[in-house]
Formats: sequence, C-alpha cells, structure tokens
Amino acid sequence: MSTEINPNSSPSTSQQQITPVQRKLQKILDLKLESDKDLIESLKYLSTFFNENSVRTRRALRSTIEKRSLTLNDQFEECFRVVKQQLDQLNDTVTSMSTCCEDMTQRLKNVKAQTQELINKTTQIQNENQELNIKSCITEGFIERFQLTPEELNALRTTRDGFLHPEFFNVLKRVKSIHQDCKLLLRTNQQTIGLEIMEQMALHQESAYERLYRWLQSECRLLTTESPEISTLISEALDGLKERQVLFKYVLDEYGTARRNALVRGFIDALTRGGPGGTPRPIELSSHDPLRYVGDMLAWTHQSTASEKEYAEILLRKLKNWSELQKTIQTLLGYITEGLCRPLRVRLEQVLVSQHEPVTLYKLTNLLKFYETTIKQLLPIECQLALVLDEVSNLSSKMFLNALNATATRLIEKVDMPTNDLNLSDELRRTLALLRDILETHSTSMIPFESKRIDFQQIVYSIVDPLLQMCSLSAAKLGVIEMAVYLVNCISAIRTTLAVFAFTDEKIEMLEGQIDANTDTLIGEQATYILLRTDLLDAYRIVEKQQQEIDNNVTALALKPSMDTVTLKAAMVKFDSYLASPDLYIMPQLKYLTSAIIREKIKKRSVELICAAYASLYSAIMDPKNNYANPYSIMPHTPEQIVKLLS
Repeated sequence: MSTEINPNSSPSTSQQQITPVQRKLQKILDLKLESDKDLIESLKYLSTFFNENSVRTRRALRSTIEKRSLTLNDQFEECFRVVKQQLDQLNDTVTSMSTCCEDMTQRLKNVKAQTQELINKTTQIQNENQELNIKSCITEGFIERFQLTPEELNALRTTRDGFLHPEFFNVLKRVKSIHQDCKLLLRTNQQTIGLEIMEQMALHQESAYERLYRWLQSECRLLTTESPEISTLISEALDGLKERQVLFKYVLDEYGTARRNALVRGFIDALTRGGPGGTPRPIELSSHDPLRYVGDMLAWTHQSTASEKEYAEILLRKLKNWSELQKTIQTLLGYITEGLCRPLRVRLEQVLVSQHEPVTLYKLTNLLKFYETTIKQLLPIECQLALVLDEVSNLSSKMFLNALNATATRLIEKVDMPTNDLNLSDELRRTLALLRDILETHSTSMIPFESKRIDFQQIVYSIVDPLLQMCSLSAAKLGVIEMAVYLVNCISAIRTTLAVFAFTDEKIEMLEGQIDANTDTLIGEQATYILLRTDLLDAYRIVEKQQQEIDNNVTALALKPSMDTVTLKAAMVKFDSYLASPDLYIMPQLKYLTSAIIREKIKKRSVELICAAYASLYSAIMDPKNNYANPYSIMPHTPEQIVKLLS
C-alpha cells in the first residue's frame, strides 16, 4: 500500500497521516552510519554469522541475534566457571600458606624470645670486635710508621760478601724520617714511647753509619789503580755519611792516602818504567835534556793533578753544597799531591844546580812559572805542592839572575879595545846574541802578562846597563870622533836587538837619546872637518866671536888676521871645490858607521850647519862696517844658492 503526501496539506494534517513505519524509515534514513562506529562494528560482526539475506532470515533476524547472544553467554559462563574453580583452588592455597606463615611467625616469636640474650651478647661482641679492628688498624699504622720491618732491619746489615744491601740507603733515610717524626710524639701524651723509639732509631743510625764507614773504608783502600773506577754507590755512601763529619773526614783521609800512594807510585813508574808497553818512554831517559826532562815531569804532574781533581769530583758528586764541595776537593787534592813534593823537588833542584847557561836557566824559569801558574789553578794556594813549585820557580829565577849578573861582571872585568873598524867586539856580539835568545824565549813564554812585563824589564836592565858600561870603558881611550862612531855602532846594535820585543819602549827611548847625543857630536865634527878642509874654520870662529861682542867699537873684520880679502878668496876657492864634490869631504871615520841611516843623517845635518856657517860669514862680509871694498868678489854665491847647490 502506498501513501502519497500532499504538499499543500497543513503540518498537522501531515503528522497525522505519518505511520510508525514511516517514522522508523525516516529515522533510519536520518542515520549517519559513517559516524556511528558501534553500529559499524555491529554490522561487521553480524556479517560473520548472517550468511543468507532472504525474507525469512530477515524476519528471523531478531531471534537469530538473541540465540547468538545466548550462545555467547553460555560460553562466557563456562569460561567463568573454570576461572572460579581456579580461584577456589588459589584461595585454598593462600589460606594454607597463611596458616603456615602464622604458625612460622609464632614459632619465630618463640625462638626470638628464647635467643634475645644471645643476640644481645652477639651484638656486644660485634661492637667489641669492631673496636678491636680499629685499634688494630691504628696499631698497624703506628708500627708501619715508627718501626722497621724485618726486611728493612736486614737491609741495614752488610751482606756476607761485604757489599751493602741495595735498599740500605732507602732504609737509612727511613730511619732518619722515623727519628724526626718521633718529635711529634714528644708533643703529645706519648712521650715515653716517643723517647724509646728515638733511642731505638738512634742506635740503628749509629750502627748503619758504622757499617757504612767500614764499607767505605775498605772500598777506598782498593782505589789504588792509575784510573780508579768510582761507582755511584760509593758517591751515594759518602753523601749519606756526611752527617757524621768525623767519619766523613776519616773516609776522605783513607781515600786521600790511597790516591797519594797511587800518585807517587805512578810518578816513579813514569820516571823509570814509562807507560804501558814502553809508551811513553821513561822520563829519566830525557835527563840529559834539562828542558824536556823538567817539562815532562811537570806535564805529568799537571795531568795527574787534573785527573785527581776529576776523580775527587766524581767521588763527591752527590754533595749539594757547591762551596763546600769545592773546599773539600781542594783540601783533598792538596793532601793527595803532597806525596809528589819530595821526589819532584829533588829532581828539579838537581837539574837547576847543574845548569849555568843563562838561556837554559831562563827557559827553565819560564817553564816552571808556566806550570806553577797552571797547576795552582787546580790546587789550594797553601798546599805543599804549590809551595814547592813556587820555591823551585824562585830558585830558578835567582839562578838565572845570578848567571846574568856573572855575565855582566865578566863584561866589565874584561874590556877589550875596539878594533880598527870601530865595529862591535866579539864579546858584545855574544852578549847580544845571549840577550836575543833570552828575550825570544821570554816572548814565547806563556806566563801571565804582568809577570812577563816585570821579568822583561829586569832582564833588559840586568844586561843592557853593563853592556853600555862596557862600551864606554872600551871607548875611553879613543878620540872624540872614533868614540862617537864606536858608541853609535854599539848602542845601535843594542837598540836593534831590543826593538823587536815588547816592554822595551822605555829602554829604547834611553838608547835613542844616547845615539842622538853621539850623532850630534859626529854632526858637529863633520861640519868642523869641512870648514877646516876649506880654511873657513878660523874665519867662522872670528865672525862668531865678533857677533858675541856687545861693544860697538869692535875692529872691522877686514883688519883682522886671516880675514883679509886674499885669504878669504883662497878659502872660497877651496869651498867651491867642496861644493863641486861634497862626498870627498866626509870624515874617514864615518865609513865605519854600521847604520847607513845615521850616516846619511850626519851628512844632511852637517850640510845644514855648513849652510848656516856660510850664511853667517856672508852676512859679516857684506856688512859695510867690516870694511870690505868689493865683498861680492869674495863671496859670489848667496846663502840661498849654497843651500840649493848642497841639497
């Protein structure tokens, strides 16, 4: 049956005409299935058992769903029945366990009541045990800090083979540390135990130092070889022993004695046996050569002293105080090298006494001074070896000066007349050669600068002054010209010898003054010789005398003897000859001058004097007061022309 709805009807009429089916249908149509998830899920589940879509099945849908619901409820009930049974079983089990626990709790209460006293006692014992553990830890710590272990005590003792235990020094440091730490105990209420431990550690220290001293003593006695091997252990032992200064000094004395004996034995072997295999050769084989003999002995002494210083530095290398180290080494070296003093001194003095040549003695003196300065840099000033070297060096200097003085004395005692050529005597040549050798030796020596300067001046004055005195005595009986030539030759030779050496400026200046004085004498004699040869000497003297007179009423020169026109013209003829050949008017003695420079100087300076004398004569003759009628005929040349001709 269909129902048509009139749209023109009123609302009330429409509502009355809508049937229940229509409402349901309308409701269904208004549903929004896509938003109703429960409905969708229900429809999905419905599709699982609603397989056929027919009128019959649709009409039976409600009953089908209800049956389905009943089936599910039955299944659910069955499942819960199983769960209930299991829960009942669990309940029985729990009830049983509860009963058991209650029973056990009751039993524990009973046991606890019965064991309370035991528990209290156990707790007390545990507390006491904990307290004892704390005391034990404190005691162990105290013992560990303030007591030595058996191993450490054993380390303080020397081994059976006489060696020190490797841990000896570490244990000794620990003993010192414990002794120092005991001072902390003295500040507390534990003074008694602190004093006891300090006394115990002091005994350990003294015992250890005694063993250390004995061991070092035995080790030092073995250091007698030429090149001793000083181990680090010995140095460390000495460093450890330095707190006991007495024992430390005893060990150094033992070492010094061993090295002293080794050094003396080595020196004797070097003198008589030489080195290993004969190389180097024994020093005594060079005893015929004093310089080499002395040089080899001193070189060996210097080398050995330097080596001993190195050994001492190795021995004391652990000492931290530098000034104390150097002082100890210096003292030790002085003691060790003292053994060389006697054998070295005897041999050096034997060599010096056997020598008489000044050059050899001077070379020995320089050698001794050099090694004295060098070796003293290694030794203390007050040590015996330094004193011996100083005494031997002074002895050598005295013997050298004595030899020089003896040579100077012989020069003055034995004075020979100069030879005809006015040259140097053989004695003077030998003495100058001796002086040259000495000064050459001095220049090449390696002694200090100031000492070299003082010695140089002393040598020069010791020889040069007697030489000059000898030359003066030798020329005493000669004429003025011959004496001047001879002295110039001798003094020039002395000056030439000194000129190449240092520290002689003062003496050379004095010698040059004497040379200049004698040269001036020769210059004057040469000028006089020329004036005498040209007969102008008397005229020049008369003119000089007139110029010195103050009285205006002097006699005219033309009226004086030897000053007339004829005499002067004759003299000027000879003077013209001199102007033509001045070399013919040289004094014959000047050819004996050994210095060409001085000879030329005399010629030049004498020409200057001649020119001055001519100018004086020319001025006097041209003076109208001297009454010369025609002075230009007497002296036709002006002084300027003369200077030009002679230059």
